[in-house]
Amino acid sequence: MKLYLKIWRQTNADSNGSFQNYEIDEITPDMSFLEMMDVLNEKLIIEGVDPVAFDHDCREGICGSCSLFINGRAHGPDTGITTCQLHMRKFQDGDSIVIEPFRASSFPVIKDLVVDRTSFDRIQHAGGYISINTSGNTQDANTIPIRKEDADNAFDAATCIGCGACVATCKNASAMLFVSAKVSQFSYLPQGQVEAKDRVLNMVKQMDEEGFGNCTNTGACEVECPKGISIKNIARMNKEFLKAKL
Repeated sequence: MKLYLKIWRQTNADSNGSFQNYEIDEITPDMSFLEMMDVLNEKLIIEGVDPVAFDHDCREGICGSCSLFINGRAHGPDTGITTCQLHMRKFQDGDSIVIEPFRASSFPVIKDLVVDRTSFDRIQHAGGYISINTSGNTQDANTIPIRKEDADNAFDAATCIGCGACVATCKNASAMLFVSAKVSQFSYLPQGQVEAKDRVLNMVKQMDEEGFGNCTNTGACEVECPKGISIKNIARMNKEFLKAKL
């Protein structure tokens, strides 16, 4: 396959970026999208050109690092996958592919396609945890009875990998799907009830301080989420937030 790539290049957060055009050949349909990027970078290095910076780690759809906006969609033209799980069979020989970083003021560009998503970390630090007294004989977690429905809902929310696709897709750059997933994974469980009020208040407060927008229920975040996190979690978070405020 021969492909025409239009890639966003930006030296650092303070510089102005622009799209640069590249041609690449001998790409096989079985390659992953990131493997295609590796081939491009090998070509650029041989030519003495600075390779394209992009984020990746596990390449197994687990870590959420591979945050690329491909042809106008977060993680590219497939559903329920991260960029590293996208294969070149989704494209045709001679296709033009536009590759951008996730666009949000709360995700400033570090270089090229790499963005700073530490705002998610700060939201998580604000309340995405439970505190347990481990002195003495701590009760085993599996001895606490939990309804299967609640356990399933908590597990579904916990599958959020914090990739930021919801923010990149939302017209308001809202992080409410991410935050609501982190709130819900604890609020469904008895272990998370002790700090439930402080958790939702602190995480929503931090989300607002980071500059993320508000949800207007278009549902685009749920569609593009690689883990299929449901927007019902946003409704649950709003309920938890109002209850905590009152």
